[in-house]
Amino acid sequence: MILEFSNAYEDAKRAEAYAKLEFPGTYYLAFRDLPEIISLHVTGKKAMDFGCGAGRSTRFLTELGFDSVGVDISAEMLQKARQFDPNGDYRLLGESGFDQFQDQVFDLILSAFTFDNIATREKKVGIMKEIRRILRSEGRFVSLVSSPEIYYHEWASFSTKDFPENRNAKCGDIVKVINTATDDRRPVDDIIWPDVDYRAVYQDAGLAPVDMYKPLAREDEPFHWINETRIAPWVIYVLKRATP
Repeated sequence: MILEFSNAYEDAKRAEAYAKLEFPGTYYLAFRDLPEIISLHVTGKKAMDFGCGAGRSTRFLTELGFDSVGVDISAEMLQKARQFDPNGDYRLLGESGFDQFQDQVFDLILSAFTFDNIATREKKVGIMKEIRRILRSEGRFVSLVSSPEIYYHEWASFSTKDFPENRNAKCGDIVKVINTATDDRRPVDDIIWPDVDYRAVYQDAGLAPVDMYKPLAREDEPFHWINETRIAPWVIYVLKRATP
C-alpha cells in the first residue's frame, strides 16, 4: 500500500519542539489511563506505535513491557527518536507503506494523534485496512484521537480562542490549534473528525469497536486545568478485527 499523507510536524523547527515534548498538562490525560486500558484489553507483547514521531509513545509502550516498533513517514522525526532511544526499533514508512510487515504479527497497535493529520476518508480507511491486516486475530488497535471539542475551547496545553471558525467545521475540514506546551507557537492544522464518522471509517476498514474512553481530569492532579475536568479533550477507541 502506498501511503499518501503528510506530517504536520515535518519541518525542522516543529520537529525539534515536539521531540522535547513528553506528557505535560492536557497530554497527561491522553496517556494517564492507557496502562489500565491496555492491560484490560491486550494480551501478548508485540506492539507497533503507528505515527511514532520522536518516539514518545513508543518509549511509553516499551516501559509497559512491550516489544515495540515505532513507525513514521518522517525521517527527521525518526532521527530524533533514535537519539532519545538508541536501542529502540524505529522504521520509516516509505512508498511501500506497511508492506515490510507480515500479516497478523502485532498484539497491539497504538496510534496516538496520528489520525488527526490524515485528511481524507479514503486515506483513513486504507491505512486502517493495513492496520487490520497486521493485527493478530485477538489483537487490539488503540486509536487515540482529538475530540472535536478540543478545537472549541481553551486548555492547559492548547489554545483555540484565535480560531472561532473552528466551531463551524464539518468532518474532514481543517481546524487550527496552538500548542502552548512547546516553544513553537505557530498554529497547527488538524483535521476534525467526529465520533459518528470515525465509527463509519472503522466499519469500512473491517474494525469493530470494543470500548471507548473519554478521560476527564481530576482536581487533585498537579496541573492547572482549564476545561479538562468537565470536557474530554481526547477520545480513546479500542478496536478489534471485525468478523467477516
